[in-house]
Amino acid sequence: MSSLSSKDGPRYRHMADDSKPYETIGVEKLTPIIGAEIGGVDLAKPLSNRVVDEIHRALAENIVIFFRGQHITPQQHLAFGRLFGELHVHPAAPHEPGEPALMKIYADKNSPRANGEGWHSDVSCDPEPPMGSILYIKQCPPRGGDTLFASMYAAYDALSDRMKTYLNGLTAVHDGEMVYRGLYANAGVADKPSYPRAEHPVVRTHPVTGKKALYVNRGFTDHIIGIPRDESDAILSYLYQHAENPLFASAGPRTPSHSGIIAARSTGRCGTTGRIPARVIASR
Repeated sequence: MSSLSSKDGPRYRHMADDSKPYETIGVEKLTPIIGAEIGGVDLAKPLSNRVVDEIHRALAENIVIFFRGQHITPQQHLAFGRLFGELHVHPAAPHEPGEPALMKIYADKNSPRANGEGWHSDVSCDPEPPMGSILYIKQCPPRGGDTLFASMYAAYDALSDRMKTYLNGLTAVHDGEMVYRGLYANAGVADKPSYPRAEHPVVRTHPVTGKKALYVNRGFTDHIIGIPRDESDAILSYLYQHAENPLFASAGPRTPSHSGIIAARSTGRCGTTGRIPARVIASR
């Protein structure tokens, strides 16, 4: 039995915040903990300041948000991204022609892997990881291949007080070398001389919401600084298993022509099986 469960029910019980209604967009929660679908927005058209403000609020409150039925060009994709800040350039992945900030995602039956498999937080190896990612799906499998998203707010809140005290002030190394070297050879991308490596707090405080979130992941976190390696391995193993508990997660909608915004600073995600041999075409 999971340490989060008992005969009295789960140790973690999410209490939804009472928030004021939205005025310009529709927001339908996927779960009380994480995820919402946004309605009444066409990303191909100019958005008013009020709509943009409410999209920002919806992202902060729901961590991951989705827009169905979108048909946007690469330039519209990039323009929407700029509403959230300076665009991030992926340190390793292929990109759309002439647009280094627009990561190209493609997989089919001949691909050795599909993008995003395994639990991770996007590019946490960067000294300044992106605040989020905007994924636009053009073609997806007819079945299977969902992406799971997990709230690292909830994962932190569910830790015992003693574990929270232990983790407070600890820093971990996130290393892109072990992930990216040779990863995109099948896409014709040559390796770079080096890949990003950075140190980040094990527990981060979100600059907008003020909430604390776990910030370690199987994809990039190498070790915790200042403690013996075997202790670091044991603590990280526990935190990975804890953070991947389905209690904190939701599956994102899997339909063509939908766009999703993922708040990378407070989210873990994992692509599930079922993508190959089906074709996946997307940009991020």
